[in-house]
Amino acid sequence: MKLGIISDSHDRADALAQAVREAKAAGAQAVIHCGDLIGAQTVKPALAHGLPIHLIHGNNVGDTQALHFQMAKSRGQLRYHGADARIELAGRRIFVVHYDDYGYAMACTGEWDLVCCGHSHKAEAREIANVKGGRTWLVNPGTVAGLAAPATWALGDLATMRFELRELGREHLATL
Repeated sequence: MKLGIISDSHDRADALAQAVREAKAAGAQAVIHCGDLIGAQTVKPALAHGLPIHLIHGNNVGDTQALHFQMAKSRGQLRYHGADARIELAGRRIFVVHYDDYGYAMACTGEWDLVCCGHSHKAEAREIANVKGGRTWLVNPGTVAGLAAPATWALGDLATMRFELRELGREHLATL
């Protein structure tokens, strides 16, 4: 299963929708948004592409009541999880949190196959040694809004645990 990983859209509905469109074109079957969506209306154009979207709110919370309203209207397509999310997709245990330092800490626990985070606006995908003697993927897709950094997102393949950092509107930057 392929997965689009997006963060820090900061009310940029057009950039978010474009990243979801690109993820779908690359074969993604779901999207994870790692927070800082802000306005609930920001997600509406992205939902038009038909992929399930898992969303947390980040430090720029926005209107949580409006997010719950959008979730109810979406008939299950939008899944708003609150401050963090524990998701299982394609047999992989995934933890989603906004803050990158919390993401690193959760990757170190060894409880997750993949930890997705945002906040820093710095795109990276790397394996972290965990306390159970294994390795956990930590993916920060950067900022899809392009705030003080390139507009980036990530494409993940949960079957192979390979991740591509992509710049909005371009081919992949790096495959990890």
